[in-house]
Amino acid sequence: MPINHRSKRIFVKHKMCRFCADSSLAIDYKEPKTLAVFTTERGKIVPRRISGNCAKHQRVLAIAIKRARNIALLPFTTAKMKMKEYREY
Repeated sequence: MPINHRSKRIFVKHKMCRFCADSSLAIDYKEPKTLAVFTTERGKIVPRRISGNCAKHQRVLAIAIKRARNIALLPFTTAKMKMKEYREY
């Protein structure tokens, strides 16, 4: 019995870049609440394939997160990770 491949179509909803969709949103290193959405609990930058950003805005976002970390608006790691490192030694 042949399988009809047309009946098994999988529709994938592609994520849209928030910054392309809404031109009023701006990436600014001085807004840690906006940047915190694009970091994980451990402080890593969320990759483009997960966040849905376009390549242009992902590059700008990564630079803004790094700048915010350097002037202490965003943490490099969480306090929980730091405590775990001290317990290992």
